Amino acid sequence: MKIQGAVIIEQGVTFAIVAVNRTVTNYTSRAIRVRNQLSQFFRNMPIILMSQDSNGTPHYYGRKDIVQFLQSIRLDQIPWKEYYIY
Repeated sequence: MKIQGAVIIEQGVTFAIVAVNRTVTNYTSRAIRVRNQLSQFFRNMPIILMSQDSNGTPHYYGRKDIVQFLQSIRLDQIPWKEYYIY
């Protein structure tokens, strides 16, 4: 499976951000399940899920301090890349 994501180090915190479908971030149970599945690929780091609404506005799910940081930057500032996970 191919996903879009990034591993970021900010203020000494290493975390992963992964782009998902809006239906994932709309429902807490789905978001938790997806984060749990991704945790085997992004070990020992918080995982933030990001989706976009129809206007392209990003919506984040995850640790509040990291979400606040991400809300203060533009999406094109995130070093996105493709990850292949199996």
